[in-house]
Amino acid sequence: MIGKNKKGIKKQNSSKNPIPPAAQPKQDRSGTNGKQKDRNRELVLVTYIFTGLFLMLMGYFIYFNWFQSSDVINSPYNARQDTFSDRIVRGSILSDDGDVLAETLTDSDGKETRNYPYGEIFSHIAGYSTKGKSGIESLANFSLLRSNSFILERIANEIKGEKNIGDNVVTTLDTELQQAAWNALGGYDGAVIVMEPDTGKILAMVSKPDFDPNRINELWDTLQTDEDGSVLLNRATQGLYPPGSIYKILTTLEYIRENPDYEAYSFDCSGSLTVEGSRINCYHNKAHGLEDLTAAFSNSCNSAYADLGLLLDKKMFVKLCNSFLFNDTLPYELPFSKSSFVLSADASVEETMQTAIGQGETLVSPLHMALITSAVANDGILMKPFLIDRIENYAGDLVKQYAPAKEKQLMTPEEAGIMTGMMQSVVTSGTGIKLNGLSYTVAGKTGSAEYSNEKGESHAWFVGFSSVENPEIVVSIIVEGAGAGSEYAVPIARKILDAYYN
Repeated sequence: MIGKNKKGIKKQNSSKNPIPPAAQPKQDRSGTNGKQKDRNRELVLVTYIFTGLFLMLMGYFIYFNWFQSSDVINSPYNARQDTFSDRIVRGSILSDDGDVLAETLTDSDGKETRNYPYGEIFSHIAGYSTKGKSGIESLANFSLLRSNSFILERIANEIKGEKNIGDNVVTTLDTELQQAAWNALGGYDGAVIVMEPDTGKILAMVSKPDFDPNRINELWDTLQTDEDGSVLLNRATQGLYPPGSIYKILTTLEYIRENPDYEAYSFDCSGSLTVEGSRINCYHNKAHGLEDLTAAFSNSCNSAYADLGLLLDKKMFVKLCNSFLFNDTLPYELPFSKSSFVLSADASVEETMQTAIGQGETLVSPLHMALITSAVANDGILMKPFLIDRIENYAGDLVKQYAPAKEKQLMTPEEAGIMTGMMQSVVTSGTGIKLNGLSYTVAGKTGSAEYSNEKGESHAWFVGFSSVENPEIVVSIIVEGAGAGSEYAVPIARKILDAYYN
């Protein structure tokens, strides 16, 4: 009985009196599973993030090695470049027409000497490669110290312990045009730039005073301690000057933008303008009489432009000048100086009038004015200026070709057309008339920029372009301390343009 009772009890406990389902303790399946799912999502998210970062990193490595490594290696701050010269004979720099501008000569003892056949003529733009590097020698340093000759030839030279020959850099520079610009500037200090407006190719760049790069080692101490420390300065890109009347290009453009009826502008010039005790004189106090905007521009009438300056919205004028890259970097790869434009909203009458005629605190480089002029000539489009056309190995096989690139739309085609017409009037009936009646047409603007308190001391400017209907070249010229742009810069422009066309 007892056994049965025990068995019965067991049986009763297991089957006859089960615990109701509602009374059984529940497991929190939703909480446990939910937490597990959250952890899984977090792990997946972290995995995706790290996978994405890894792919981005790998993508950057590929991009860097494919697109940017040469630029980094070519940095003048990269000491690694100097080690390449142990295995490579530095390549040559050539003009666009094939003339040698820089080459490495090796004597019987294996001593290498850098030679510059044209001496001073290309000194600033070709540069030098000892005592540091400058010009194209700096810009293209990596290419000049890299050999893309036939691979079996390179391997054979490595085995023999001989140096391979570096690649050649073919520039956009035109030898005859460079010589013409150098000769035309003569004994004056200053700068000349010649470029193609529709491509951005720089055809010539001259800066004086200059130096002989063949003697850079022996002249180095003297060049470093010259009176103003400026012989090594490339005035074309690093020199900053008051623009004088060439700045009226921008003053005119701002007035046109603010006044759609600009053709109705009228001013009666008596040779000077006095407002609130501040007086602006025309050149030699010449009275131009009744003028519209085009006549005021072609005559370079300071009185009319002082009047125009007082009519402008100062904030809008500053905005325009900043859009034209004042107080900003230029799209140029070698060292340059930023141009400056300052005109506050509460500027005095004197400051406003001086700024409108290109004086005041405005400073600009010849390169910058060349870019502005090229945009006028190219339907308002600024092309990026460049100096290297292609890289070749020493046998002449193409390694890399450079192409023109658009930088920025500075003005509309309609505005560029209006400014072209005004600049052409400067040549046909204004201060640039010495360029009229030639076998080619010219549009331009002269400038005489005062730079001291001494009366009559001014820099001579001319900016312009040729073949007005289908512009071919732009010139930007500064002649330091010479006088009027019409008397000194315009004749230089004519010599350069004659050389180009004849």
